[in-house]
Amino acid sequence: MPKNLAKKRISILKSENITSIPWLIHGFSTRSGGFSRLYGACTLNLGFTAQDSRAAVTRNRTAFLQQLGAAIGEKKWSLITLRQIHSDLIHRVSELSEQTLVGDGLITRTPGILLAVQTADCLPVILVDTKQKAVGVFHAGWRGTIKRIVEKGVGEMRRYFGTMPRNIKATIGPGIHACCYDVGAEVRQQFESQFAYADDLFQEVKESDPVREKYPLLFLTARAPGHGELPPKIFLDLVEANRRQLISAGVLRKNISASTLCTSCHPELLFSYRAEKGITGRMMGVTGIRGPSA
Repeated sequence: MPKNLAKKRISILKSENITSIPWLIHGFSTRSGGFSRLYGACTLNLGFTAQDSRAAVTRNRTAFLQQLGAAIGEKKWSLITLRQIHSDLIHRVSELSEQTLVGDGLITRTPGILLAVQTADCLPVILVDTKQKAVGVFHAGWRGTIKRIVEKGVGEMRRYFGTMPRNIKATIGPGIHACCYDVGAEVRQQFESQFAYADDLFQEVKESDPVREKYPLLFLTARAPGHGELPPKIFLDLVEANRRQLISAGVLRKNISASTLCTSCHPELLFSYRAEKGITGRMMGVTGIRGPSA
């Protein structure tokens, strides 16, 4: 495969509500393009997964950053990632660390640093303080959402940078949506214990079973009314959960945008841990501040 072929096919998603900010760089990767072959031909896996080779992922990251306009070395950008643990741990960074950072959020106002989180169903969330020129990126799965990772992200930006929530523009990247995110009753109970609006985040859908419908006598029970019913499926709207947190933290509703792409619905474009039964690559949500020469 020609060296430049994968780069030409790389597709990066941008958010309209922050694209016009001149000093900002941001993007959400897809699976299109790249040098990985474990998850389909020419895929852009950006995570050091067990299945993929480190060499392929390194080439993918270089190609992605070049397409993004933040080539490492040429403009002295530093890419900072995390060992993500579905937590509420947030790191303020001003330089590349020799040690691996553990957590699920990064914030900075230092130019030339690219902050990145990796996802394959969980939400990548970018916060931009348009006045103080500060940015943050967060990895929000259901566990991190219960722990208020993005709400705390707003607070950390205010603590370190003087960020006022009304000056924040937020964008929620591609992730699993309510159409596909079925969860257990225990997840719903945890949300109900933390959020007064939890009922707005869940939808119940009655399961249907063609075998039960065709042969109801096979499923007779001793309990009234005689036929055992399947429990309803519970679906979580993770996007709305994080939108509500941002609003609770003081971010204006008009300043929050969210991708309409569901990772589970579009495995041809996006990596999805659920849709691909755990054997999948990782995308990146990336943001940074341009320096005078960047």
